[in-house]
Amino acid sequence: MTATADTDWQAWQESWDRQQEWYMPDREERFRIMLDMVEAFAGPEPRVLDLACGTGSITARLLARFPGAVSTGVDLDPALLTIARGTFAGDDRVTLVEADLTDPGWPARLPHDTYDAVLTATALHWLRTDALDALYGRVADLVRYGGVFLNADHMIDDTTPRINAAESTLRRTRMDQAMRDGALDWAEWWALAAEDPVLAAPTARRFEIYGAHADGDMPSAAWHARTLRARGFGEARPVWCSPSDTLLLALK
Repeated sequence: MTATADTDWQAWQESWDRQQEWYMPDREERFRIMLDMVEAFAGPEPRVLDLACGTGSITARLLARFPGAVSTGVDLDPALLTIARGTFAGDDRVTLVEADLTDPGWPARLPHDTYDAVLTATALHWLRTDALDALYGRVADLVRYGGVFLNADHMIDDTTPRINAAESTLRRTRMDQAMRDGALDWAEWWALAAEDPVLAAPTARRFEIYGAHADGDMPSAAWHARTLRARGFGEARPVWCSPSDTLLLALK
């Protein structure tokens, strides 16, 4: 079934946000700092590539803060893209592209050759490091000189196992309490999507593509910075972090 005019896309966006916040209570702070850095390097009317855009969480916040911005969202997930298409229908500032980021040819499907900023959040840990290394090379080709790439994601520093264990225990305790208070986890959110008459078919296709769980890696922020510099960025370092997540900026 295709999207219908009476589907409440904003409700699905908010539901996705709440589910994501169960894992990342500081999610909005990450987005705020991300857009601060976009403004610092590209001004208030940037051309942005929303990489692995999902429902368009970054794009929605980008356009709310910078109405003169334009965004290209690229993703392979048919269910999340359905929500994105419904959300941004009729908005000529937004172009949505269905593409596999592990396919070397995906940049040819984009409407622009270069971008002021490439942004992504909580997505690239689905990739193995060899695929991520190759992706970073393609991203470097898409960022104009003086432009930025920003990746907010889980970046695990395995040199600090006791710190990691203590942080993980506390975070899990708080997540368990939030679930008792009614929060949905990832699996429960997808179960609801699978029951929705508009999202059921794209959700089924989504699980055919990805399976039930990520099969990627979570290298450290140092690995990301080192790899991005090797792939053509001049500078790279974290600009924000929480006990479990990092927002890393690479400057072309």
